[in-house]
Amino acid sequence: MKIVCATNIPYAEEAFRPLGDLTILAPKEITADRVRDADLLVIRSTLRANRALLEGSRVRFVGTATIGTDHLDLAYLDQAGITWCAAPGCNANSVSEYVVAALLCLGQRHGFTLLGKTIGIVGVGNVGRRVVQKAQALGLRVLQNDPPRRAAENNPVFLPLEQLLAEADILTLHVPLTKTGPYPTWHLADRRFFERLKPGVVWLNTARGAAMDSDAFLAARATGKVACAVLDTWEGEPVFRTDVLAKADIATPHIAGHSFEGKVMGTVMVYHAVCRFLGIKPTWTPESRPLPESRPLPEGRLPSDGLLPPPLVPEIRLDPAGLSEEAALWRIVRPVYDIEADDRRLRAGAVADPKMRGEHFEQLRKNYPIRREFRFTRVVLPQGHPRLEAKIRDLGFNHGA
Repeated sequence: MKIVCATNIPYAEEAFRPLGDLTILAPKEITADRVRDADLLVIRSTLRANRALLEGSRVRFVGTATIGTDHLDLAYLDQAGITWCAAPGCNANSVSEYVVAALLCLGQRHGFTLLGKTIGIVGVGNVGRRVVQKAQALGLRVLQNDPPRRAAENNPVFLPLEQLLAEADILTLHVPLTKTGPYPTWHLADRRFFERLKPGVVWLNTARGAAMDSDAFLAARATGKVACAVLDTWEGEPVFRTDVLAKADIATPHIAGHSFEGKVMGTVMVYHAVCRFLGIKPTWTPESRPLPESRPLPEGRLPSDGLLPPPLVPEIRLDPAGLSEEAALWRIVRPVYDIEADDRRLRAGAVADPKMRGEHFEQLRKNYPIRREFRFTRVVLPQGHPRLEAKIRDLGFNHGA
């Protein structure tokens, strides 16, 4: 059994080496020649798995440790009889924490409060559900739009897109990228979309770059329909447009889902899928030790911290006296995830040469620093702040007296 795995898969060695002859390659090195005699291929979204790569190879299984599948030619894989899997939901919590950090940052930077504002969430799948929860914890009024779920569930909570565009003070996109079918999302945020916004919206795209028409976004910024913007994904990435970058208040290199836990859970989910494909019982966990034969790790669960890296910020002690709740929350969130540092790193590579810009983007993703999720940080407040304590808990922090 020969397995080819991309270098950007955490714990690839520990997870897949016991299953066969493992070769770990940089995504650019995974070519048709290198996979010709491989049986299994494990990648992330930086590599396209299609006919050009796989035709004539022995590959019978392709796993992507990401939530999206737009880099997989699913029609070809199905036609060729190649089993495939993704890792839906693996980084959903990471993206929702990114949204929290972005909104708190913008609120403090521009002097507005989130409490009582209306957020429109377009796409309420694994990620969108988490964003709903976090938005409610911040005191936002939440409107949800998800046509596929509305059709399947007939749930009135899913509202027409027109209502969200007309009412939302904040609009955030969490859709997959599709060009066909009843609900295509390619350039969903087009000129007409932005024209229907109420003036002065805060706009976030952490979905896929091409779900937003870049020229339409620039026009919306020029007219004031969009007052603030947070962009994590970009049309044509890894190359990003500098004119679009200049109009983003917060700009990051497609790392909203790059918490350590989000990336590791992607590996866990693909590992379980490989074990199912091979008909064997999973025994590996991210603790880098096998569990006893009688106690395999339930699918979809991360172990306790165990042998995973310790949290960089294990505890925060804060006296919120004199601070608004949102200012206090920003002082808690920022040490755990400094979203402005990600913004600075991307802008540092905004050079004229598109090739260099693209390489900078890819290097930022490849060498992304470890970012632990909120739950690994304990927050300690003095007594007498029950509302703030509730928000801290609802955002996912470990709150203790």
